[in-house]
Amino acid sequence: MDHDRELLERLSAFTPVPFDGEVFRATRLSLNALAPSASGGRWMVPGETATLYTSMQADGALAEIAFHWGQMTPIPSKPAMLHRIRLGTRKSLRLARSDLIALGVDWSSYGTRGYERTRAIGAAVAHLKCDGLIAPSARWTCENVMVFLTNQTGEEEIAQFVASEEVDWRAWARDRGVAVPPT
Repeated sequence: MDHDRELLERLSAFTPVPFDGEVFRATRLSLNALAPSASGGRWMVPGETATLYTSMQADGALAEIAFHWGQMTPIPSKPAMLHRIRLGTRKSLRLARSDLIALGVDWSSYGTRGYERTRAIGAAVAHLKCDGLIAPSARWTCENVMVFLTNQTGEEEIAQFVASEEVDWRAWARDRGVAVPPT
């Protein structure tokens, strides 16, 4: 992938930080909690870099799955699995809302599926050999942590499974006022 040189230079000005903590991920019942996405998403071009999407709050992970599952036809009725994961990165870029706006993200459409600019940013961060990106959630008031697994050093596990629980994601969404179409 060709990267925007100006974007690479601007991202290079940020000081990478390590991250060590518990994060959350909501998945379908049968999915391995640590299986990365190869189909892209907000922060990666499809097929480019295997990316593990997580949230610093359980509600952030559930809000993400409620958004995506709420757009499916038919809407899934099975519960989701909410996973707790111990995560450590050595070199993550932490980008705040103001940073993303300065990097060309249109904040008024951040919560939509218009991923072109955020994918360019995520791919550039991975190109700079960072193993993670910390950015605001588009669905909840918290930060998400995205891990670029191809940039692991291999010296230790970057993610360790802690625990899982089944969650009725539709009841969760209803209780928190998250719009999900009726079945």
